[in-house]
Amino acid sequence: MPELPEVETIRRDLLPVVRGRTVRSAWISPDAPRLAQLVPAEAFCRGLVGQRIEDVGRRGKYLLIHLEGGLTWIVHLRMTGRLQHGRDGCPDDPYLRAKFGLDDGSWLCFMDLRKFGTMWLVDDVDLVTGKLGPEPLDDAFDVGAFHGALKRRSAAIKAVLLDQAVLAGVGNIYADESLFRAGIDPRKAAQRISRPAAGRLHEAVVEVLLEAVGDRGSSFSDYVDAQGKAGYHHLKVRVFRRTDEPCFVCGTAVRRVKVGGRGTHFCPKCQRR
Repeated sequence: MPELPEVETIRRDLLPVVRGRTVRSAWISPDAPRLAQLVPAEAFCRGLVGQRIEDVGRRGKYLLIHLEGGLTWIVHLRMTGRLQHGRDGCPDDPYLRAKFGLDDGSWLCFMDLRKFGTMWLVDDVDLVTGKLGPEPLDDAFDVGAFHGALKRRSAAIKAVLLDQAVLAGVGNIYADESLFRAGIDPRKAAQRISRPAAGRLHEAVVEVLLEAVGDRGSSFSDYVDAQGKAGYHHLKVRVFRRTDEPCFVCGTAVRRVKVGGRGTHFCPKCQRR
């Protein structure tokens, strides 16, 4: 699933090419019955046509396309969604689920193999994103508050990092990478994380996410940016999907276990329990 760095990359790609543009046409495939949320697809498309795009933002893993008049078009890519900008049209793709024509002749094209992607058109963003935790790349992401949130949770730290109510935008890839960089076993109870360890993890999360944004995200499988190009941070990961390969720091074989039902990668020597 695209995480914060991937969605932020798409946001940055789209902003200069769609800001100021007006939606002239909208189509959602009948083969994507759950793409439009809260209202039927036909009503969603009618509500979007004629709207001018004012800005493109992000909250966690949600893309926020702010429209003139106060509406926000929210997009969540889920597992396999792709949102691409086409200068002359949308690609001939069997998984094209929606397309939106803009007044300069370009298109926003949404492809989704597994059809889990979702969109909303709302006048209150909090209806969709209101329960999300702090943004890890905001200046307001405070280590003290972060440690306090961990102390209230008895679940494994890996599972807690994946809880979007604790921290918005972090998923499986960057949780594993952040825990490795902080030297914390992913199975350790969050409430047993000391203040110094929470400080290391706080710093690691920020560093890992910023590096991934700089690398335009990780393309392990389906993710591509708004131009249809792959990111390259997956070439730099230290533990994620490196099962049985030697740790770059100590040479110990990277292990894979299940934590909270999710495949989890770590170095048993660098991340002692």
